Amino acid sequence: MKIILANPRGFCAGVNMAIESLEKALGLFGAPLYVYHEIVHNRPIVERFRALGVVFVDDISEVPTGGTVLYSAHGVAPAIREQSKTRNLRAIDATCPLVTKVHMEAVKFAREGYTIVLIGHEGHDEVIGTMGEAPANMVLVEDEADVAALTLPPDTRLAFLTQTTLSVDEARVVIDALKRKYPQVVGPNKDDICYATQNRQEAVRTLAPEVDVVLVLGSRNSSNSARLAELATQTAHPAYLIDRVSELKDEWFGPTDTVLITAGASAPEEHVQACVEYLQARFGAEVESRVVREEHVSFPLPRELRVLVTS
Repeated sequence: MKIILANPRGFCAGVNMAIESLEKALGLFGAPLYVYHEIVHNRPIVERFRALGVVFVDDISEVPTGGTVLYSAHGVAPAIREQSKTRNLRAIDATCPLVTKVHMEAVKFAREGYTIVLIGHEGHDEVIGTMGEAPANMVLVEDEADVAALTLPPDTRLAFLTQTTLSVDEARVVIDALKRKYPQVVGPNKDDICYATQNRQEAVRTLAPEVDVVLVLGSRNSSNSARLAELATQTAHPAYLIDRVSELKDEWFGPTDTVLITAGASAPEEHVQACVEYLQARFGAEVESRVVREEHVSFPLPRELRVLVTS
């Protein structure tokens, strides 16, 4: 067996920042510490923090008055920030800066009188937060069928934004459909889909044709991880999305298979290495690391934490 390790893979700058923020906050304030939604969409990470006394909530009212709450990497709507102020909460904003960029674009387009078409997945934490910036001005679409179903007047002043963790190819199909139906539609100056999502998809797209099986480390509620698995299946090879090595099944592999291993932007590297070690022990696999794109991006801690850490 041969293993090809895709690079880049795993944690992006936004996930690194959010996890470090939660670790610093735990050190400063202790447990229980509250997080609005899962800090990132990864089951092992959430389980680890729960064991340390972190409480993940889906409603700000679950945070005791005067308590400390950390906003997840996916961002929150302005209404959540207002509720936090009303409840006198110490709020630490660990929103990924690339998500914040989309929020700012939504506010700008709404202020300029645009109707905004947000391309994304209904119910995703990031989508809920983004739509909360301009709910009266925004409509959500997920695919070409949703675009076809739009009944906006043909001369509507229209703009589009995208969820940051979409499939690049699928997003382009929806954007093209939108432009065909509403030629006047405008978009952001720069693509909203984040660098890490694009780079991990490019690595899979480049390397998958060489392999027999693809393993994607990541949770099922992680949009970018799910997109990697979907992209891999388009090569006509089996692809498996798993959280950890205990989910591997020997029947997925042949003894001389070439296996591509990658990881979504919120999947810890330790679970990648555990899968590598299992396949080495079980099938005598040899490992080759392949770099498709270099990454040198980092984000600072939230201002609220930087001030406290410095003092």
